[in-house]
This record gives sequence, structure tokens and C-alpha cells, in this order.
Amino acid sequence: MNDLKTIFNKYGGAIIGFVVGLLLAIILFCTSLYKFVIGIALIIACIYFGNYVQVNKAEIKEKTKKFIDRL
Repeated sequence: MNDLKTIFNKYGGAIIGFVVGLLLAIILFCTSLYKFVIGIALIIACIYFGNYVQVNKAEIKEKTKKFIDRL
């Protein structure tokens, strides 16, 4: 019994995360909600990329020029 308690104390968060993730995956795929989640993830990725380009504009211009010169 102590072994089970120590295992759950050590990996309890991972076990609970697995169960919640599994339930979410089942719900997403059964209700076609995954399309919505993928769309939101794509929007967030584009927002991050756009911000990265705006902040590092000079560095990106340099890398783009070097890449075009190699071609």
C-alpha cells in the first residue's frame, strides 16, 4: 500500500493530466470540436510569429538577404 502511495505522490500530477487529456481528446474528436481548437491554435501561432517579426525586423531582413544571396 505504501508503494502505491509513493507512486501516486510522485506521479500523481502526470496520472491526473493523462486522464484529463484523454477525456478532452475523446470529447474533441467525438464532437468535431478539434477543428475549432486547431483554428485557435493557428491564430495564436500567427500572432506569435507576427510579433516576433515586428520585434526582430532588422535581424530577419539580414537573414532573408543572406538566404536570397545564396540562391
